[in-house]
Amino acid sequence: MSFLIDHNLSPRLVDHLGDRYPGTVHTRDLGFERSPDMEVWRHAAAQGHHILTKDTDFEQLSMLHGAPPKVVWLRVGNASTQAVITLLDRHQQEIADFLEDEERSLLALSY
Repeated sequence: MSFLIDHNLSPRLVDHLGDRYPGTVHTRDLGFERSPDMEVWRHAAAQGHHILTKDTDFEQLSMLHGAPPKVVWLRVGNASTQAVITLLDRHQQEIADFLEDEERSLLALSY
């Protein structure tokens, strides 16, 4: 299980999540900084990634298409990278359970 981290989040999250989710990449590393959301969606699904984002467009795509990919949607506004790391750490077990759940396609997290 790995994440494709959307461009609206820091590339530094790759290092933070890489131990728990090997193969995690950032859209920047794949040249997707300016790609349409649907292109990112298709790539994530094809490569077996889940999407980590703050973008409401991925929440909508998840509602329309379901998984794969699964979407972890961070409802945190203009949060610092450290605040995002704290949120992800606080919800580590919830994220793991969500990724194992075959029925759910969207997990929304906030403070």
